[in-house]
Amino acid sequence: MPGQTQTYDVCIVGSGAGGGMAAHTLTKAGARVVLLEAGGWWDNTRDSKMLTWPYQSPRRGASTKERPFGEFDACIGGWQVEGEPYTVAEGEKFDWWRARMLGGRTNHWGRISLRFGPDDFQRRSIDGLGENWPITYDELKPYYDRLDRLVGIFGSVEGLRNHPDGVFHPPPRPRCWELMVKDASDRLGIWCIPSRLSILTKPSGNRAPCHYCGQCNRGCMTNSNFTSPNVLLFPALQTGRLRILTNAMAREVTVDERGLATGVSYIDKRTDRDAHVRARVVVLAASACESARILLNSTSSRFPNGLANSSGTVGKYLTDTTGTDVAGFIPKLVDHIPHNCDGVGGAHLYMPWWLDNKTLDFPRGYHIEMWGGLGVPSYGFMGGIDRYPSGGGYGKALKADYRRYYGSTVGFSGRGEQIPNENCYCELDPTIKDKWGIPVLRFHWKWTDHETRQVKHMHETFRALIAEMGGEVWSEMPSRERGYGISNGGSIIHELGTVRMGSDPRTSVLNADCQAWDCRNLFVADGGPFVSQADKNPTWTILALAMRTGETIAAKRKAGQL
Repeated sequence: MPGQTQTYDVCIVGSGAGGGMAAHTLTKAGARVVLLEAGGWWDNTRDSKMLTWPYQSPRRGASTKERPFGEFDACIGGWQVEGEPYTVAEGEKFDWWRARMLGGRTNHWGRISLRFGPDDFQRRSIDGLGENWPITYDELKPYYDRLDRLVGIFGSVEGLRNHPDGVFHPPPRPRCWELMVKDASDRLGIWCIPSRLSILTKPSGNRAPCHYCGQCNRGCMTNSNFTSPNVLLFPALQTGRLRILTNAMAREVTVDERGLATGVSYIDKRTDRDAHVRARVVVLAASACESARILLNSTSSRFPNGLANSSGTVGKYLTDTTGTDVAGFIPKLVDHIPHNCDGVGGAHLYMPWWLDNKTLDFPRGYHIEMWGGLGVPSYGFMGGIDRYPSGGGYGKALKADYRRYYGSTVGFSGRGEQIPNENCYCELDPTIKDKWGIPVLRFHWKWTDHETRQVKHMHETFRALIAEMGGEVWSEMPSRERGYGISNGGSIIHELGTVRMGSDPRTSVLNADCQAWDCRNLFVADGGPFVSQADKNPTWTILALAMRTGETIAAKRKAGQL
């Protein structure tokens, strides 16, 4: 098998949030690192279409197969990747998004950067469901603090106990429509505070503050928002201790007769040839499901059921964020005075969980994201002009209506916590393989009443907010039989678990250091180690955990333990 003759200190698989932070931390500590990325190269400063207007493209910016969120979206990938299928158990639904590019999903995400709170690490002790994490918020807090300073995040100090404050840049001012949402939420007793986004509002090193073009999802040419390549990987490259191999599709982690990892075998996608890279330590950061797939495919006489899988829990306890959306027409926003609605690529306000679940019929909470306004792209025409009063027509009348109703739609999206259950997991499909002969994943998925009741509450809350704004919702309340409109598993793109950490090797894959129980020089630094989902987006916790894991590896190497 051709491959690298050099033995690196560390091999990292994946270049997204976890892989980028692991590379940044380890090279800073002096380790020689090789990083494998299944996709191609990406650099925001050269490759972004941030300031390209839709009319400059024959497609008017419409989506493509590899860019389903729009032709100019920075993230190359999708739910269907050419030559890389996945399967879903009969009668079930799951959507698996995969990025195939340097930086992975960090090139697209909404930069919603929320810390998990003290309760989120100890939920079993609170409501008896799921499992506690083997670490606490206080143990992770120093890494959150350093992450805030390293990457940059705006927000406000609120003192909400389970929504911890950070080291914030000043938040941007709310827009007109957001102030209306704030007024309505205040009257309903719903917390509404400045968003916490990893976007600079003041200079940081050689990175300029955001200039409010609103095109964060296209890739920021000024590096004002966070992506793994431009904030973590390229600085790591400058140390001279990082090598990045793109178009390298990981097949398996190789082991020696002692059961220790020796490196990673991969496919060079440019030649379709097998290759191998040697390393003293392996870090999987390919995303929760992809890392589980690599482990399950890493079989040997010592590990017949997959590497690090003596507990049988690799692929198990898969979770995703719950979600649903409601939009409404707000008459007060009609006939507005034309004004500048620019800002960051996302809302300037959001609503953290504000209620006590002990008084409700579901055990875990959600936060609310909002959308609307006059930006490019705007959300001003949800449902079509003919749905508005007197809307539609032709010629001058149609243009006049567009001007009247533009920006008069406001929407809300719920993002909530799922409790891990035994019916949500991934495994190797017994027959289907990808184009290189690697077995693919088969997904199993079932929401429980915990999640569907939570989503029902989302719909009721969103409708109440729109009514409080004097608005009208055009869609009907989804039925119980339809799960109250809950999203498919995977569709929110927050897959977590599958390689969870714990205190007992019989029920977990990793210890509290994200180190495999069965293989001491194997670590995981993506969403796989998560024990629970929380009502917060996971990226900030992936980054903080990866920083902690990288420093743990460096310390163990220095002590001669790796």
